[in-house]
Amino acid sequence: MANKEGHRRFGNVRKLPSGRYQARYPGPDGQMRNAPETFARKSDADRYLTLVEAQMVRREWVDPERAKVKLGDYAQRWIEQRPNLRPRTVHLYGWLLDKHIVPYLGGVELGRLDTPMVRDWRAELLGNGVSVSMAAKAYRLLRAVLMTAVKEDQILTRNPCRIPGADQEKAAERPVLTLAQLFKLADIVPPRYRALVLVTAFGCLRWGEVSALQRQDIDTAGGTIRIRQAYTEQRGVGLVLGPPKSRAGRRTVTLPPAVVEVVRDHLAAEVDDDPDAFVFTTESGRPIWRGNLNKLIAWKASVSRIGQPNLHFHDLRHTGNTLAAKTGASTRDLMARMGHDSPQAALIYQHATAEADRAIAQALHEAVRTDRKKAKKEQAKDKRKDKGGKKTKERGGK
Repeated sequence: MANKEGHRRFGNVRKLPSGRYQARYPGPDGQMRNAPETFARKSDADRYLTLVEAQMVRREWVDPERAKVKLGDYAQRWIEQRPNLRPRTVHLYGWLLDKHIVPYLGGVELGRLDTPMVRDWRAELLGNGVSVSMAAKAYRLLRAVLMTAVKEDQILTRNPCRIPGADQEKAAERPVLTLAQLFKLADIVPPRYRALVLVTAFGCLRWGEVSALQRQDIDTAGGTIRIRQAYTEQRGVGLVLGPPKSRAGRRTVTLPPAVVEVVRDHLAAEVDDDPDAFVFTTESGRPIWRGNLNKLIAWKASVSRIGQPNLHFHDLRHTGNTLAAKTGASTRDLMARMGHDSPQAALIYQHATAEADRAIAQALHEAVRTDRKKAKKEQAKDKRKDKGGKKTKERGGK
């Protein structure tokens, strides 16, 4: 916008020897800045300065120099500086960044990222055979990184990750064991690991939680187990003992009496009297690695024998959560048992239980309808017989 003397109130435009126009303007700090590109027409340079001035008035302006940081560098620092991340989460984020984000977008400046670019990146991931679930994980990480650039560092004015549904995983429904299958599996595995199967399922425990249980965490008199720590596996470091996955992970869970009896026998036969002795170990007394589990208990062969060849060990927790939800427990009680801060997971299991309950109701309805139809047919048949009998009597009387 020009004043009476023909000069702009905000910024200035000058014609370069090349014939193009350069726009310059003062930032909030008083330092003059050049537009990131030159313009073919003076009117385009004027329009650019008008937009920059409007952004400053609305407090939406960001320093273009700061926005020149490469996404790969910024995301790496984001992971390193993120507070309270568990080691396993740090490893996952680093892997997702190196595998699915940096090769495509790592060299792009933050200020040049836009939604079409993010959409193309996701489409390329899926086109290269990356699963929807993995692409969703990478998308959520990218969105979280850029949200920090928007809200905390104020490098961007808006997050370009705005693709509906891109954050949603469409994982296949995991199998749920029946009680008969669960106890059959416990009987099939070596006796040393029978209690491991039952405690994981009926206690709704994660692998890191059950593998970190110590004798002092078991109260056979009260029938409870205390979850206060968990193992994580860190590449290049090994097994690391630390706090549970979340604050709600610290909890006490009550086991059914039938399972407590199995735990009592296991403690007597397989665990030292030392309160610090781990409850579930290898025969040599060493902690169990997740990767060693299949070999230790012949997992694949065992689950095949119960008719669930695709069952994962984590599905034991899934089974326990489902069984707990079927008891009619409240959302808060399920959250406490599962060790969740958010009600989302508990609601999923309750929803599944509600669906099953509706299916039962529908089946009962169909049974009632069938029975009523049968009863009506019988009544109609009896009426026809009665009618036929009356007519015979009437003819006989005449």
